[in-house]
Amino acid sequence: MARAERPARADAGARAEALAAEFLVGQGLAIAARNFRTRLGEIDLVARERDTLVFVEVRYRATAAFGGAAASITPAKRARMRAAADAYLATLRRVPACRFDAILLDALAAARITWVRDILED
Repeated sequence: MARAERPARADAGARAEALAAEFLVGQGLAIAARNFRTRLGEIDLVARERDTLVFVEVRYRATAAFGGAAASITPAKRARMRAAADAYLATLRRVPACRFDAILLDALAAARITWVRDILED
């Protein structure tokens, strides 16, 4: 990847996360944290929906090549999400009910958001 492509890609990712956060707030969730990072992984958004803590992965793919946004959440990515969530939960006094959701975008437009709940259910 050329050096000039990196800022554009990072900017698109940041715009996708901002759209996702606005969408979730519009759905009644409260954003508790953004880009929670540990050495084991990252959570794009941490939100609260009533008494449930929601760990949100935001995926933007401008093309459906290689399966699109949903297919990019691989088993390895899911394991990193779990590890990062465990680190986040370790910072809390009480562990609430939790779930893992995904916000999928195929364009940087709120109308193109797909919200998938419970992505880590087996």
